[in-house]
Amino acid sequence: MILFLTVVSGLAWTVVYVDAIRIGFKDRSYAIPAAALALNFAWEAIYATRSIATGITAQGVFNIAWGLADVVIVYTFLKFGRSELPAWVTRRLFIGWALLLGVTSFAVQLLFVVQFGWDDAARYAAFLQNLLMSGLFIAMFAARAGTRGQTLLIAVAKWVGTLAPTIALGWYGNSPLILGVGVLCSVFDLVYIGLLWRARQPGAARG
Repeated sequence: MILFLTVVSGLAWTVVYVDAIRIGFKDRSYAIPAAALALNFAWEAIYATRSIATGITAQGVFNIAWGLADVVIVYTFLKFGRSELPAWVTRRLFIGWALLLGVTSFAVQLLFVVQFGWDDAARYAAFLQNLLMSGLFIAMFAARAGTRGQTLLIAVAKWVGTLAPTIALGWYGNSPLILGVGVLCSVFDLVYIGLLWRARQPGAARG
């Protein structure tokens, strides 16, 4: 059951990343909120490298695939992200902010490792940044006043991709923290799915 849930999560998140790349180029935007993207990229770079160094598992295969996909999503952020910001934010300021966000994200992930060890750090960091992403998706929808750079497929796949490890690590793994944070992710994810669904209806305002 744990392996099955791991594969379900891995495939669902792969769908998130592939569609994020597609819609990012299509809408000339980026599809993963900036702070969440930076944390995800750092997480996947660190744990994909560790997977290669210590032995490839099912989760390790997905970590590597996600890390490669994130490189492309980061590119869409660097290419199109400046247009999402106020006019006073110059290209130089934007790049500086992006670098600071990236360095901070790697530092945070490594601090999790120092504090909790490799296994717990991977789980705790993943779920906490997942909750952050869930909230930021709603904020992105509000800031863009519609669905530009976003899709219902991403929203649903993100929900499924988070729900599966919530069951595996929270319920079967007997972790109240992971279970609680995972349930909160589902609440936010379902709200976001509802917002996107409503925006797709005839007569709804679109971004």
